[in-house]
Amino acid sequence: MPAVSKGDGMRGLAVFISDIRNCKSKEAEIKRINKELANIRSKFKGDKALDGYSKKKYVCKLLFIFLLGHDIDFGHMEAVNLLSSNKYTEKQIGYLFISVLVNSNSELIRLINNAIKNDLSSRNPTFMCLALHCIANVGSREMAEAFAGEIPRILVAGDTMDSVKQSAALCLLRLYKTSPDLVLMGEWTSRVVHLLNDQHMGVVTAAISLITCLSQKNPDEFKTCVSLAVSRLSRIVSSASTDLQDYTYYFVPAPWLSCKLLRLLQCYPPPEDGAVKGRLVECLETILNKAQEPPKSKKVQHSNAKNAILFEAIALIIHYDSEPNLLVRACNQLGQFLQHRETNLRYLALESMCTLASSEFSHEAVKTHIETVINALKTERDVSVRQRAADLLYAMCDRSNAKQIVAEMLSYLETADYSIREEMVLKVAILAEKYAVDYSWYVDTILNLIRIAGDYVSEEVWYRVIQIVINRDDVQGYAAKTVFEALQAPACHENMVKVGGYILGEFGNLIAGDPRSSPLVQFNLLHSKFHLCSVPTRALLLSAYIKFINLFPETKSTIQEVLRSDSQIRNSDVELQQRAVEYLKLSSIASTDVLATVLEEMPPFPERESSILAKLKKKKGPGAVSVSELEEGKREGGELNGGGDRGDSSAIAASNASTPSPSADLLGLRSAAPVGSAAPSAGSLLVDVFSESGPAAPAAVNDDGFLSSAAPPPPAAAPAAVVSEDPAPPLPESDELLNKFVCKNNGVLFENQLLQIGIKSEYRQNLGRMYLFYGNKTSVQFVSFSTTVTCPGELQSQLNVQTKPVEPLVEGGAQVQQVINIECLSDFSDAPLLNIKFRYGGALQNLTLKLPVTINKFFQPTEMASHDFFQRWKQLSQPQQESQKIFKASHAMDTEVIKAKLLGLGTALLEKVDPNPENYVCAGVIQTKAQQVGCLLRLEPNAQAQMYRLTLRCSKDTVSKRLCDLLAEQF
Repeated sequence: MPAVSKGDGMRGLAVFISDIRNCKSKEAEIKRINKELANIRSKFKGDKALDGYSKKKYVCKLLFIFLLGHDIDFGHMEAVNLLSSNKYTEKQIGYLFISVLVNSNSELIRLINNAIKNDLSSRNPTFMCLALHCIANVGSREMAEAFAGEIPRILVAGDTMDSVKQSAALCLLRLYKTSPDLVLMGEWTSRVVHLLNDQHMGVVTAAISLITCLSQKNPDEFKTCVSLAVSRLSRIVSSASTDLQDYTYYFVPAPWLSCKLLRLLQCYPPPEDGAVKGRLVECLETILNKAQEPPKSKKVQHSNAKNAILFEAIALIIHYDSEPNLLVRACNQLGQFLQHRETNLRYLALESMCTLASSEFSHEAVKTHIETVINALKTERDVSVRQRAADLLYAMCDRSNAKQIVAEMLSYLETADYSIREEMVLKVAILAEKYAVDYSWYVDTILNLIRIAGDYVSEEVWYRVIQIVINRDDVQGYAAKTVFEALQAPACHENMVKVGGYILGEFGNLIAGDPRSSPLVQFNLLHSKFHLCSVPTRALLLSAYIKFINLFPETKSTIQEVLRSDSQIRNSDVELQQRAVEYLKLSSIASTDVLATVLEEMPPFPERESSILAKLKKKKGPGAVSVSELEEGKREGGELNGGGDRGDSSAIAASNASTPSPSADLLGLRSAAPVGSAAPSAGSLLVDVFSESGPAAPAAVNDDGFLSSAAPPPPAAAPAAVVSEDPAPPLPESDELLNKFVCKNNGVLFENQLLQIGIKSEYRQNLGRMYLFYGNKTSVQFVSFSTTVTCPGELQSQLNVQTKPVEPLVEGGAQVQQVINIECLSDFSDAPLLNIKFRYGGALQNLTLKLPVTINKFFQPTEMASHDFFQRWKQLSQPQQESQKIFKASHAMDTEVIKAKLLGLGTALLEKVDPNPENYVCAGVIQTKAQQVGCLLRLEPNAQAQMYRLTLRCSKDTVSKRLCDLLAEQF
């Protein structure tokens, strides 16, 4: 940018500013400004034409007056006239005035646009930059309409100077943010993406901001940027600080560009190209390695730049959730920051680890830092850091450490900041319920919670404990005893009185045999709290009293005296008065049978989502890790009380539900997502596992909201399954069940009168993840429930299968979930075997199925043109590379169904490639760890003869034969 010469100093402006600063009062300032405005107005209206310098000076004074907070209603035309000047300083002041004072509705916009067009076409880089800056500063829709088509051309033109390209990229970004519908890249897309390869780092830095914004809205159009971004990142990361001297900041090469590149990559899934992915993994490893190196400078700017890149790299690793080694390394690096002296680093480390805790690969690594996080919760001075520590404890909690974490959170609650107490209470309540193996521990925890932080215990919390106690017969006596003891404290929170009144009113009879908790003692204990409580609590206690009359007739006269007293029967509150009158009358005139019917024990509560969890979701602030992310990211299967576990809220009422019929959709695979099962991590390699719905109809539901019909009775003799401790041989229908899943990934794998097995799976490259859902269709528990996955014979060296243990107890009407991770090492023909054993009614059930893992699951679709297809087809011309079958159609020859099956196979369906439009051709590459196998497919239907000819050519003969056999069964 040209330097301003001494002649452009505008002495008059300097004098005016000095006068303003020397004013002793507001009145003096206003007087001086009014005098100057009058002078400028007279100059503009005078007959004598002003020269450019004078216009610039007066416009500049008007701009200064405006910035002081005074309205300016003239001078706009003079500023527009300055735009036509050939002097930089005059043009600069004109653009500055317009950027600040002219709004988008001004009548001068057309004149301004003409001046901007002239400057953009002038090819003077300084004038072009001024024009682009003005467009970006105004950023109106009118500006976008006028210049959205011109700026991309300037951006990608070969003769545009680098400084102009930077301005053009940022200007286009501004217009896209204000009017995205007007900024259409179209033909410019590929050329804009290739700016990532520009020699000038400033151009790349500006362009990547634009590309990132465009990619977030149109990821498919800009997906080619991934390989270029990885390449550029690799060059930066591997360079020394001296290589990029102009863009090295405190010994860190191009930190801003590196952060932007890493952020751009977070808009896309992991690269499918093996070479690109390998290069990216190397970059991330290098960044993690550099974080371990001693600092090259003690300046805070050096560590800030270095850590900025590190945290963006960790965010990308978490986003991909596919590299266990990198995830664990990232976790260890963050663990070092947990004890760093810099508060901001500790905060960021805790925040990032909250997300890492939701990954199955790094969850265990996160758990190793539990003591450090607990210490942070206790000793951190900054409340925001303590809140993040509480979030991380919540995220890393599972069954193995639940009691420790809940105990520490309860301990911290006694001294916690008031701003986070309610959220802490909700988290403790959720964790206590979710991981309660022993429900006496759950009751103790919630009552302790009420004692410690009663003012912050919302209604949802004590409602929930009531629901669980009522739905669990095995905990009711313990709850009554515990709450009775808690009420004996001299100072008792009102929420404790509510819980005590409800539980003793329902289950006080379970502890009435002990003289220390006789009916009259229970009543006197509750009534001693009555006068201290609010009206709603008093109303609840009156209901408990009438329940006592039903449970303990010996207390009738004492309770009637209380109800008959003036303080009740003539209470100023109409609700209490009405209850007292009605309860008194009911206890006086109703027979014992009628009273027992009216006041019978509360029925179990219907199954529903925990209201505590819903409240916590609303409670989370915008800067916090959302609870839904943490809940969805919790570990699957045996690590959670999910599915049919006793700890899950969805299973609490299950034992009281009507038992589903053999055909009931217990797993929810046919309509909705499974109840009580944890979803996979949102950022995992296998995203959106549950997006597909199965084809069958939903199960019938009765008026009570439970699945209808009755289950078969427990068997009196041995069931049809083989009664043996050894795994049973595969069922005769195993191959048929396997063939059902060749072209689909979700559905019901197996179903009989007792058990339903659902499956959902997704594959990417040579990796797969499968979710199995085992549903108990009866009202009787499955005990000693176990599953085993084996790879027979050669399959052991061809597939690597890892399973997570499944819960050994499956409640009636409930389900458990199991996760299976699969890695394809080389091509294979057989399928893994799944053996399931459990005891039902004392009899052992033992069945074996084939898991639907077939070689086509590891297909990566490949698009190619007609010429390329047939050229490749000819190359695969050796006899052993081709496999062909001619067979009779076993299903209706529907075009859409055939297409759906071919796409479900995993290949790309190539349109307009085969000369015969009736034929179907597909292409794909099977990804194994050992090698890649290219495959071409041609399916020729003959509608008249109801026959197909299927031809497969693959670079490996065993693959073509196996695929041909699998696919022939589908049509």
